[in-house]
Amino acid sequence: MCSLTEKDRPVVQLLLNTGTCPRCILRFCCVGSQTLYRRPYKDLMKDLKEFLKNNQEKEVTVCFDVVDPPCKRMRLEHAEEGPDDVNHNGALQQIPSVNDENTAMENSAVKVCNVCLGILQEFCEADFVKKVCQKVNIADYQFTSFVFSVSLPPQLSVRECAAWLLVNQEIGKLGLSLAKDDVVQLKEAYKWIIHPQLSEELGVLFFLLMESLFEVSVVFAHPETDEECHFLASACPDCFKPAKNKQSVFTRMAVIKALEKIKEEDFLKHFPCPPSSPKNLCIALEIQCNNGAVFVAGRYNKYSRNLPQTPWIIDGERKLESSVEELISEHLMVEFKADSFNFSSSGREDVDVRTLGNGRPFAIELVNPRRIHFTAEEMKGLQQTINNSSDKIQVRDLQLVTREAIGRMKEGEEEKTKTYSALIWTDKAIQKEDIAFLDDIKELKLDQKTPLRVLHRRPLAVRCRIIHTMKSEYIDEHHFRLHLKTQAGTYIKEFVHGDFGRTKPNIGSLLNRTADILELDVESVDVDWPPTL
Repeated sequence: MCSLTEKDRPVVQLLLNTGTCPRCILRFCCVGSQTLYRRPYKDLMKDLKEFLKNNQEKEVTVCFDVVDPPCKRMRLEHAEEGPDDVNHNGALQQIPSVNDENTAMENSAVKVCNVCLGILQEFCEADFVKKVCQKVNIADYQFTSFVFSVSLPPQLSVRECAAWLLVNQEIGKLGLSLAKDDVVQLKEAYKWIIHPQLSEELGVLFFLLMESLFEVSVVFAHPETDEECHFLASACPDCFKPAKNKQSVFTRMAVIKALEKIKEEDFLKHFPCPPSSPKNLCIALEIQCNNGAVFVAGRYNKYSRNLPQTPWIIDGERKLESSVEELISEHLMVEFKADSFNFSSSGREDVDVRTLGNGRPFAIELVNPRRIHFTAEEMKGLQQTINNSSDKIQVRDLQLVTREAIGRMKEGEEEKTKTYSALIWTDKAIQKEDIAFLDDIKELKLDQKTPLRVLHRRPLAVRCRIIHTMKSEYIDEHHFRLHLKTQAGTYIKEFVHGDFGRTKPNIGSLLNRTADILELDVESVDVDWPPTL
């Protein structure tokens, strides 16, 4: 059972007198019953009035028995003796006598709460719930559960602090004190009230913790009191530092940090206690929906020697009309109805390099997708759509994966091996026996200085790489094909021509002649992911 007791009476009377709503009163009385907060506003007000009328010196229950988390209760401590109510030039204002129950009744008419600014009043009603659900339905998301988040104006923390000081001053007369952490948080109480209503209206489950991909969020603002936390910038300037991605320095976290640092007497010099009653309610500035990212993985083959892996843009100018990334993602974006995407892969090939064999593993993060559920047959159909759209690429093993699974694609990337086929030209004539020795070379260690062609986007460094095996295939006096199995991250082109001596040894130095690469194909990327379908 969660109930109000005699020691809660002065808090109830005090807060009603100063313009605080019934649900905020429950919060400051440390009532932890979710069901109580969900009761109709008028019923709660009636309960509190009945409670004040009851003068019996015993525990008085204001609601029915409920099965809920245990109550948070005030701490019985020896409060430090302090001055009685003093005026606002320096502390607590004189409040109408808390023993005058008629005053409490008169002041309890429905008006905007001086603590929550109407969050636990108007925005808990069915009309607002329906407004939120209309936004969700119009957004046309696919979901089977949801979480609800709320963003509150930072000045609410200031008002909450003022109310807390007021309550502590009153209950201090009884030898009691109230810890800030024992006050039920406004966000917590609001979610207790709104979650079940949204769940019923939307017809899906809700989670109090982030256990659902789909999030419904409401951003509240209260322009009338926007400047109430500005005095904290003078008192605690270190807490308010400009940031590029923040529109204002007065963020909720900055305000909370400042309230933890400011001295009580300094706070009372700048802010009224109790907080004044506002004229207007908060406004719901934004009602937003967002689905957590969905991840699609597979393997791709690239058959064109004129196709980059990602859009090729130099100095703001696009060089080629498409890319592997775009040819795959454009179809996924349409089917998943996503806002954007992020493409990643196990390595990358140059624009003029083909990727053959079983392909290169890739993953695409689809951001804020409206559709998230696909059967295996639907994914197979989507794969076929991608493959039918272009002769430059093909995908296989297209499947939904988790964010965690993508890590397997990057794990030990440099320890993985890759197999290549290179068509090589030499300036001097060669015979089959001139290149045969390459087949006997095993675990050849290279020192590769960052290639000139990528120096504009990669830091200058010398990287040690290994050529595990080579097998030569003679073609004619100036051409041969070389099959290589290498450590991932090896620059194959530079291993062939030497990059002006930046890669040592190289095919040119091994053959003692000038060598260059005419064609390069990736024949396998030895990463056992994603699973073969």
